[in-house]
Parts: sequence; C-alpha cells; structure tokens
Amino acid sequence: MQTSQVNSAGRSPWLWVPSLYFAQAIPYVVAMSLSVIMYKDMGVSNSDIAFYTSLLYLPWVIKPLWSPVVDMFGTKRRWTVLLQLVVAASLLAVGLVLHLPAFFAVSLAVMWLMAFSSATHDISADGFYMLGLRQQQQAAFVGVRSTFYRLATLAGQGPLVVLAGYLAVSMGDVHQAWSIVFFVLAGLFAAAFAWHQFILPVPESDKPAPSSSNPLRDFFGTFGAFFGKRDIWLILGFILTFRLGEAQLLKLVAPFLKDPVSEGGLGLTTAQYGIAYGTVGIIALTLGGLAGGWLISRLGLKRCLWLMVFAVHLPDLVFVYLSQAQPTDLATVSVFLAIEQFGYGFGFTAMLMYMIMVSDGAHKTAHYAICTGLMALGMMVPGMWSGDLQEYLGYKNFFIWTCLATIPAFIMAALVKIDPEFGKK
Repeated sequence: MQTSQVNSAGRSPWLWVPSLYFAQAIPYVVAMSLSVIMYKDMGVSNSDIAFYTSLLYLPWVIKPLWSPVVDMFGTKRRWTVLLQLVVAASLLAVGLVLHLPAFFAVSLAVMWLMAFSSATHDISADGFYMLGLRQQQQAAFVGVRSTFYRLATLAGQGPLVVLAGYLAVSMGDVHQAWSIVFFVLAGLFAAAFAWHQFILPVPESDKPAPSSSNPLRDFFGTFGAFFGKRDIWLILGFILTFRLGEAQLLKLVAPFLKDPVSEGGLGLTTAQYGIAYGTVGIIALTLGGLAGGWLISRLGLKRCLWLMVFAVHLPDLVFVYLSQAQPTDLATVSVFLAIEQFGYGFGFTAMLMYMIMVSDGAHKTAHYAICTGLMALGMMVPGMWSGDLQEYLGYKNFFIWTCLATIPAFIMAALVKIDPEFGKK
C-alpha cells in the first residue's frame, strides 16, 4: 500500500471513510426521502408530507448552534461512535410506533429526535474526516465519501422501498411492512456502530479544542470567526441558493412518480419507484459523484465550478419533460431519472469541496457544521412551501418553476471566489 493512502494514524482511509459516510447517510435518507414515500403509502396528503417532513431539516439547520460543544468537549471519534448507537435506537423506535393510532405525529416526533442525533453525528464525523486526512486526501476521497453516501441512499430508496412494496402486498398491512423496513435499518446502523467502535483510527489531532478561562467567549468566538470571514455575504449567498430549485423538487419527486396519470403523475407502484428512482437513479447519482471527485482532484475546484453548476441544475428539465409527456414505460422513466441523477451527483461535489475550503482553519469542525447548517436551511424553507405550491400549480407548471428557481445559483457562481489551487492533488 502506498504511503499516501494511509492516514496520519497509520490506518487506510478505505477502512473507515466508506462505512462512515454510508452510516451518515442513513438517518438523513430516512428523514428526507424514505419518510416521504412511507407517508405517501399511508395516505397522507402531499401538502402535509412536504411541510412536516421539511421540518425534519431543522436539526441540520440549527446544528451550528451546538457545533462548538462538539469541538470543546470530548473527541470527534467518541462523539461519532456514541451517536451511531443513539440513531440505531431511534430507528428501532420508529418501527415500533407505526401501528399507533396517532402514528403520523408520534413517528414524526421520534424522527425529529433521530434527526437531532444524526445532525450532531454529522458534526463529529465531518470533523473527524478533516482531522484524519490530509488536504490532498480530502479532495481524493470526497468522491469516495459521496459515493458511499449515495450507496446508502440506494439502500434506503432502492431495495428497502422495493421490500416495503412487496411486504405491503403480501402481508396486506402497509404499516407492518414499513415497521419491518425500519427494523432492518436499525440493524444496519447497529452494525455500523460496532464496526466503527473497532476500526476508526485515533488521530493525534483529535482532541478537544483549546479553551480559555471563559468557555462562553470561546463558544461565541467560533461563530464570530466564521461570520467575520472575508466575502462572507458571497459565501452565504452561494450556499443558501445552490439547492434552491432542488429543495422544492425533491419533496415532490416521490408523489409525482407515484400519483396516478389522471392526477398528473406517472402512476408507478412503490416497487417500481424503488427500481427507477431508488436503484437506477441512485446508481447514476453515485457514478456522478465519483466522476466529480476525480475531476476536482485533477483540475481543482475553480476550474470545475461552472461545469458542475450546469451539471447539477440543467438536468432538472428532465422533470419538465416527464410531467408533460407522462411516459408509462418503466425503462424510459428510469433512463431520464438516471440522466438527472448523474448530473446532480457530478455537480454537487463542487458544493462539498467548497464547504471544506470555507471551513479550513482553527475551527474547521464547527465551521463546516455552520456551512452544512446553512445548506440545510436552504433546503428546509423552500421545501416547506413546495407541497402547497405544487397543489396550486399542478405538476407541469411546478417543475417549470423549480427550473427557474435555479437562476440565483448561477448568479452566485459568477460572483463567488475560489482558490485556483484548492482541491488539486
């Protein structure tokens, strides 16, 4: 094995980067996507699904508020491992409450607690990633972490959705079917906890941040250092607008694909959704993420930025076509979804590297958490109104609107400043 492939603790990143980001994705996929499909199967309205599942973004939005705590107390490794155990217990709890009469409210409450734990886990895991790898390795492995994050998405939206569809038909009980799916997810996360307890390295730099005699001053000083960065308004504008169109589109993809043709949808069954979007689409997303990480490591972020901004937004036109033509052939639908997802996976790599660049410095863990919190805010607020907007406009006009909503991202890409050498090997 080459020396460049071994991190500072003497353990290959291939042993822990893939599994760490596979685990990081599971609760996020549950909160943002799997819950949408599940509640759609259980007869919840599009507006309620979009509004209440968008609120699940809140822990990721406000996680910067407690990110300095993760920096100041304990190691990133300890936080990461313990929080994986908490998330496993939360997933188990969701499966146990789906048969209650008030399943919608209770399951949302449990998933909110899961999201809080997951958001905190993201802080520690992302911080651990930056401590355990050199900058050149961070660029090289950004495609790997993105790939395994997407593979978890594949597991969450592909085979598990197909399983839920199959069990719902064979058992005749959609609630029991989804309970089993959540038990499987809890088992996966428990396995991740056991693996990382054993395999995560112990970097020498993984220590609590130095504190003064005034911890409260240190806490607020972390935020002051971030918002005092040069060109902070450009940073905020780029992060907040980058996913403006996707934030609205994402919440309505599952309802659109599953709603009957007579209501403007494509009429896919739950199992067909799992194949077209959750399997074929996520494979394309994964390949796009790998390609994006490879290209940035060769050319640097600055030279790749415009290509990636176009790649992440222009394929949204696929949904304009699908809503207008309403093809019913599963293969045709799968091909168009694969195009859209490949572009998104390729282009989103630019945002990941941009946030790493912005976060570099003494408070990199907390500052990266602030970046991802801002990105989550840019997802949560537009997502909350997307259901009502879709019901008012109809699917055809709604998808045209989501394409127009990408324009601010292009404007900010023209203004944002990037180090020409950042990201290169």
